[in-house]
Amino acid sequence: MSASQSGIAAPPSRPLDTVQSPRWRWRNAALYSTAAWSGFFVMGVELLGGRLLAPYFGSSIFVWGALIAVFMTALAVGYLIGGQLSLRSPSLRGLGLLLIAEALLALPVILFGDAVFDALSFSIEDPRYGSLLAAFLMFSAPTVFSGMVSPYAVRLLIDNVERSGQSAGRLYFASTLGSAGGTILTTFYLVLLFEINTIIVGLIAISFAIGAWLYTTGYRPHAP
Repeated sequence: MSASQSGIAAPPSRPLDTVQSPRWRWRNAALYSTAAWSGFFVMGVELLGGRLLAPYFGSSIFVWGALIAVFMTALAVGYLIGGQLSLRSPSLRGLGLLLIAEALLALPVILFGDAVFDALSFSIEDPRYGSLLAAFLMFSAPTVFSGMVSPYAVRLLIDNVERSGQSAGRLYFASTLGSAGGTILTTFYLVLLFEINTIIVGLIAISFAIGAWLYTTGYRPHAP
């Protein structure tokens, strides 16, 4: 079924001289880099989340299962919402706001994480459900916004319906590669060099900076 038959408006094809211009190439590089960073951010926070939960609930397979379930579910919800949001005039400013929200919603992990984990570890004896609720309260909100980034960015990348699959494939390649980088760097190096909260503050700061840069860039009158 074609887009017109389904009643869904297809994205307009942009002129060839536009998509080959330096400005457009820079814009696409920024989108791929943003998707890669979002993948890095998710894996970094998820792995550090396991370290934060360990003193209160242990580091058994139950705790890791709860943490992974929360992140997977939050990402799934983010993909769904991001796809819907991309239908409403997507822009670099909008993408920047997603990154800013991702960063701000991760702040409670630093500010209230220990207090929440401590309270739940005493009130819920079973570490399976205690860690599940703790992970949901602290990590689900920023992860939902992280999940929204890729489908939203895909819509910004598509310059031609016939190349939409290629654009989506490249973007998910960048995102997954960023996730792998976040996994390796966090577990092999960052945890050896810095305290857990320091690493999370660094991740938050970088996400906020990228989001603010995208928002500012997208606000310019001649922004692509």
